[in-house]
Amino acid sequence: MTNKQRTLAGGISILGIAGLICKVVGVLYLIPLANLIGSQGLGVYNQIFPTYNLMLTISSAGIPVAISRMVAARLARGEVQNPRRVFRAALVVLGVLGLVSTIAMLVFADDFARATGTLESVHGFLMIAPSLLLVCLMSAFRGYMQGQRRMWPTAISQLIEQVGKVFIALPLAHSFMQRGGYPMGVAGALLGTSLAEAAALIYMSADYVLLRPKLQSGLALDGGPREGYRAITREMLFTAVPITIGACIVPLAGMVDSFMLVRLMKAYLPESQALSNYGIYAGLVISLINVPTALAMALSSNLVPAISAKRAAGDQHGIRQDAGAGLRLAMVVGLPSSIGMSLLAEPTLTLLFHSKYSLAELRLGGQLLNISALTIFAFTLVQSTSGILQGLYRQRIPMYTLLLGVIIKIAINYTAVQQPEFNIFGAPWASLACYLISAGLNLYYVAKYARMKVDWRDLLLRPGLAAAIMALPVLVILRLAGRRLYTSWSLMGLTILLAAAVFFIAAYKLGAVKRSDLPARFQAR
Repeated sequence: MTNKQRTLAGGISILGIAGLICKVVGVLYLIPLANLIGSQGLGVYNQIFPTYNLMLTISSAGIPVAISRMVAARLARGEVQNPRRVFRAALVVLGVLGLVSTIAMLVFADDFARATGTLESVHGFLMIAPSLLLVCLMSAFRGYMQGQRRMWPTAISQLIEQVGKVFIALPLAHSFMQRGGYPMGVAGALLGTSLAEAAALIYMSADYVLLRPKLQSGLALDGGPREGYRAITREMLFTAVPITIGACIVPLAGMVDSFMLVRLMKAYLPESQALSNYGIYAGLVISLINVPTALAMALSSNLVPAISAKRAAGDQHGIRQDAGAGLRLAMVVGLPSSIGMSLLAEPTLTLLFHSKYSLAELRLGGQLLNISALTIFAFTLVQSTSGILQGLYRQRIPMYTLLLGVIIKIAINYTAVQQPEFNIFGAPWASLACYLISAGLNLYYVAKYARMKVDWRDLLLRPGLAAAIMALPVLVILRLAGRRLYTSWSLMGLTILLAAAVFFIAAYKLGAVKRSDLPARFQAR
């Protein structure tokens, strides 16, 4: 592995960069959508999406990973026919799963709507249902292309999905809202999402068709035995099921939130206020904290093969070195993101959503984001420790620790949110407790199975001090600028750039960021 590949910059893959861009485009899509459908519309929108995400995860989360592993393994053995047979088997399996999921959502749309406590959400469930089939089919292409080490098609298809929402979903949301208010506006946005997924699937299919001549050119050279489809499907499901179970935990928690929070608040608030509170939390706050987590996902995805390679080579020192670097870099990403977003919570929300939301709603969102931002560093640590454990072939551990965290999250939600004095504020505290518990337990098992002693100076002290130093100029600007920071994009941009520069310099001087983390061209200087 080259020095460049070992760096933080080199470790963030094409998919990681694309994921970050998609998150930013997603926020840019959210701003006009939130201003269009309002807080109650966002409440309905985010009552539908968790159920959709859970069904999508069940039907498609693990199989693309299994496809990419199986295709890559067979190509490494010089096989040409069998990778294509893996793809064909996956296309059938995912097509069946997607079709069943789509039909289930169409048939049970009324039941899902009643479960959320908002009957108007039924139209949204009907409009998003086709996406389940479309994304499942697209997952087969993505897994196959990734197994071929072709990451660009997946990245481009993800961008098509997000850009399609901007140019298709927003006009449909506006058109539908003119006819039936915010519930129909939500339905229009979700129909646009389905059409954007269809556009991405068309692109992936076209890319495969263009690739086929190159693939077929090597078929005559492959004289090896052909695998049976039954054996391929069995291996695929055996690989995919544990991954799918683990991936379902967080969407399941989101689905529980969508069913639970509004119902609990309706015990002491009018339905419109309960729906508005949930919409601000799930639609605005959670969407913003999801942006920096794209970097955490990229770090995690690069830790898995790095640790796996060291394990296969019996390089225990290398495992400890990569695991320690992964943990340190997770905090370099997570801590400044948490502290920066927490400090700038209300100005950020006001700047983005002032045209549609009242000062009281923006103040509520700012207070919720102030707490929720703290989950970023905890989630980043969960992702990095999960990547290390998966690389060590201990993939069940993060599944169990996250499940325990989610159970505690549900318990805190049920206990706190039904109390008027806590209200919706119980939800971000519950999420923070969930990720802290999972991260702490994962960290214990990383130390155990990587046979390493956690360096708390690298993990918390150095990045924590750098983040504290970063916070000082931000606090000064908040005090001097006052309300101007709530209305000036240029001032907000300068504040963020200054905070990033101060953090990087402080982190480098304190040793939280090391010379070896920099791109190779800077290391010799």
